[in-house]
Amino acid sequence: MKITALYPSVRVDAAGRGIVSHAGGLMMTETVRASGLGQALSAALAPWRPGRAVHDPGKVLCDLALSLALGGDCLANVSLLRAEPAVFGRVASDPTVSRTVDRLAVDVEKALKAVDAARALARARVWELAGRHAPHAEVCAENPLVVDLDATLVTAHSEKEKADRTWKKGSGFHPLWAFAEPRQRRVG
Repeated sequence: MKITALYPSVRVDAAGRGIVSHAGGLMMTETVRASGLGQALSAALAPWRPGRAVHDPGKVLCDLALSLALGGDCLANVSLLRAEPAVFGRVASDPTVSRTVDRLAVDVEKALKAVDAARALARARVWELAGRHAPHAEVCAENPLVVDLDATLVTAHSEKEKADRTWKKGSGFHPLWAFAEPRQRRVG
């Protein structure tokens, strides 16, 4: 049997058996599947796959991104995924992950162009699936796409060296958010 998806197909139920500690990663693997990102990365990074390699460079990159999203902060944190093979499939060993990154880094410009091309294909697929709900649907001069930038304060409960308080007398981080939605046409 030939498997075409990067991640196993998983069924979710409420029976309480087979609990997965990083079940939030399931939504991300389904996003990779639905968007076609996995297949696009596999195809785009095929030139970096050695002839007899077991692990696909596209899957290795997806696994690295998933491990970051699940709280990892280094290459070795793909072990988070390795602990749940029913959800994440076969995950490359730490040395294989490192060798894959090294191979991609040899010609980083070419590798980044390949990754960007794969992301563009996946983004186009997502917008196609979204149809009239895609952010750019029906955007024109009369109905422009408005990007609303906003910020919020995420309170940090520890004092930071030489940090100044906000105008609301708090301290923390100041992430910026961008929301894109077409301006609604006014009728009448």
